[in-house]
Amino acid sequence: MTSKTNAITSALSGLPAIGDDLADFYRDLHAHPELSRAEQRTSEEVARRAKALGYQVTAGVGGTGVVAILANGDGPTVLLRADFDALPITEATGLPYSSQTPGVMHACGHDMHVTCLMGALKLLADARASWSGTVMACFQPAEETGQGAQAMVEDGLYDRFGTPDIVLAQHTAPLPVGVVGAHPGPAMAATDALRVVLHGRGGHGSRPEVTIDPVVMAAATVMRLQTIVSREIPAADAAVVTVGMMRAGTKDNIIPDDAELRLNIRTFDPGVRTKVLDSVDRIVKAEAAAAGAPEPPETSVIDTFPVLNNDPDALSRTVAALRETLGDDRVFDPGPVTGSEDAGIFATAARVPICYWMFGVLDPALFGDPDPVRGLGNIARGQVDLATIPGPHTAGYAPVVEPSITAGVSAMTTAALTWLGTSR
Repeated sequence: MTSKTNAITSALSGLPAIGDDLADFYRDLHAHPELSRAEQRTSEEVARRAKALGYQVTAGVGGTGVVAILANGDGPTVLLRADFDALPITEATGLPYSSQTPGVMHACGHDMHVTCLMGALKLLADARASWSGTVMACFQPAEETGQGAQAMVEDGLYDRFGTPDIVLAQHTAPLPVGVVGAHPGPAMAATDALRVVLHGRGGHGSRPEVTIDPVVMAAATVMRLQTIVSREIPAADAAVVTVGMMRAGTKDNIIPDDAELRLNIRTFDPGVRTKVLDSVDRIVKAEAAAAGAPEPPETSVIDTFPVLNNDPDALSRTVAALRETLGDDRVFDPGPVTGSEDAGIFATAARVPICYWMFGVLDPALFGDPDPVRGLGNIARGQVDLATIPGPHTAGYAPVVEPSITAGVSAMTTAALTWLGTSR
């Protein structure tokens, strides 16, 4: 065994002793979710715990962000990132530690991310005799709005705490617990979220002939938008156009003045992104003109996420270590994922590589086999109806506490020690 392998094995041997505390921490976070940029309680608890581990902690970075530093001699600086905001979803898991905040839920696993990073920080602090360098833990707010990473960078993250040599981040996935997925190159899609307001001329529902109906205009626009991917984007390219919201009117017999659409667009290639956005603009304007709209539609940006590009060489090094720790058959390439992430901003701003991976957190039995690897095989063979399995951003998303925490802590600790220096 190499000295790195020995260091990883030794560090992970401390995980069973902290398992119960981490599980309690996770359940507490899950029960007290907070929306983007309002994560005050979460931030305070994260800062308190990191300080107790001996880290130099600074809160309020980029709003509610927390940075925890452990300097341990000469060597690389490794940025470990976890996001901690929740979503405006009413939880329906029935768990005994369900959300106590009405209409807010940790439906994307960010509570698990924080728990796993905190566990890794404990193991790294205890194992500091075996490594050298600096651990920079970034607990990030507002990932769901695409604002948090940029806010921390703009708040002087690297001027105040130094520039890392690598960025490491992970995310829960609706996969069997115990498996890890990582894809080199464009791994997570760019997102453009748009708000479109279509203007009509309202009136009584009994006299539509004297109105310009924005509801019909909106319906026609929604249908036409579906042709962008199917008729304008080559089959070899990836793109998603979703109309997630259509809102208009107040009563059945009143034709309103306006209708609002909210769109979500996912792409991996800059050229495809430009094509899709141009097509959306063309269609929205054309449908309004065809309907005789009294004024042009208004389009504004809600939020945007860049493509997350995993550095192939850096990811290869990290994945090799994960295979050794977790098992060769438990680490796979899922291909590009159409979900989006702002973690890449940390790497882009520092001009360093990023390694980002997904780790399964669901009961393998949901995938037709108690063995996670065989369950993964069932997915690949199309033997699992994924529509029946609650995933992120749904009211039923329920990671199993264990062994999800063990898997996430093991992955983050392994990756960190892979990039930190070896103590002589």
